[in-house]
Amino acid sequence: MTQSNLWVLAADNPNAVLSALRADPSQASRQDAHGYSLLHAAASYGHIDLLRALVKEFGVDVNLTDEDGDTCLFVAETLDIAKCLVEELGINVQHKNDEGLTAEEFIESDGSFPQVAAYLRQVAGTSNGAQSQTAAAPPPPELPPNVNINVGTMSEQELQGEAGEVDPEFKRRIEALAAREDFHSEAAQNELRQIVTDAVRGVSAETQEREVRRRTE
Repeated sequence: MTQSNLWVLAADNPNAVLSALRADPSQASRQDAHGYSLLHAAASYGHIDLLRALVKEFGVDVNLTDEDGDTCLFVAETLDIAKCLVEELGINVQHKNDEGLTAEEFIESDGSFPQVAAYLRQVAGTSNGAQSQTAAAPPPPELPPNVNINVGTMSEQELQGEAGEVDPEFKRRIEALAAREDFHSEAAQNELRQIVTDAVRGVSAETQEREVRRRTE
């Protein structure tokens, strides 16, 4: 069976397409002159079982694009298809086509499938959440003059320096925070600000104590 016949069958007979592909799996990932594929057809016509089989059984790249840079998510017309592609098949929701649009932006601009656009907007917001929260996180409080705190890899000598031994608990908190994978998340940044605040208070107290001793000596 030719590839063009498979695309015709994909419109209303997905089971026949599957039977043909099992007889000749090499047809599964082929594209026409415009990059149109069975993956795009299955997503557009809403054939979820064919969509799953193409990716899971026949190994078609779910992020396959046509000549405009559109993945099959760009032609999803139902919420079930969009959810299958995103949550089950792992399609890249951040992919941009040749016009610089994501699938959510492309579908929303067309206005035909508002439920799909709303779902993809929610998914895109969730996947960007950590990055957006980090970007929006307020900066740490300003430190007093001549006080500098650097979170990073430091030697024991650098940690202790001329000021004497660092509080073990303070050191433990700094090292544990710096080693976390979510160091740039809002929660970790909040912890950093708290550590900085604790450090500032500690340094200020020591400075005031030294000044009192100097005045009384």
